Amino acid sequence: MQFKTTSLFIYFFLCFCLQTAIAQLDSAFLLNKKPTKDTGYSPRKAIIRSAIIPGWGQITNKKIWKLPLVYGALGTTTYLFFRNINQYNEAKKAYILATDNDPSNDIQIPQPYYSVKSQPERIRVFRNAVRQNVDYSAVFFILFWGLNVVDAAVDAHLKTFDVNDKLSLQFKGGYSPMARTNGLSLVMRIK
Repeated sequence: MQFKTTSLFIYFFLCFCLQTAIAQLDSAFLLNKKPTKDTGYSPRKAIIRSAIIPGWGQITNKKIWKLPLVYGALGTTTYLFFRNINQYNEAKKAYILATDNDPSNDIQIPQPYYSVKSQPERIRVFRNAVRQNVDYSAVFFILFWGLNVVDAAVDAHLKTFDVNDKLSLQFKGGYSPMARTNGLSLVMRIK
């Protein structure tokens, strides 16, 4: 039952991520059909590139310093996925050998499972926990890949954001006659 629930969660999570990515791509296509004339950055191009190959959108946005973060996150989750798959397969084989009621097969049970071969329930619990970790590492891989795409999209959108000396944001103290109190205001000036 736990496996079905986890698989169902992963299925809905993937559907949600796919829907969000499609909506993001649709908005990028509708809003930015051409690169902006000022900088040449295209959020649409960054989104598509980052969705195809992780980090390509960051390279497009000239944020190469983010590549170690992208590949570190994706590499770590990939490593954990394969490590957990190997542990799961070992625990599954050990559980089958421990429950087959054939003492001649017990020599095939690898350590650390051999020391608890008389308690196959412990092996089964560990196997199920590792299977859950496999699912989590897959979900985190997809989540980090999606975060890579979102980062590329946001960064490409912000490349065209106007930040010049005519814009200012300042704190100003003052008196409010309506409230009859002193206070601090955040004032934005657009010249």
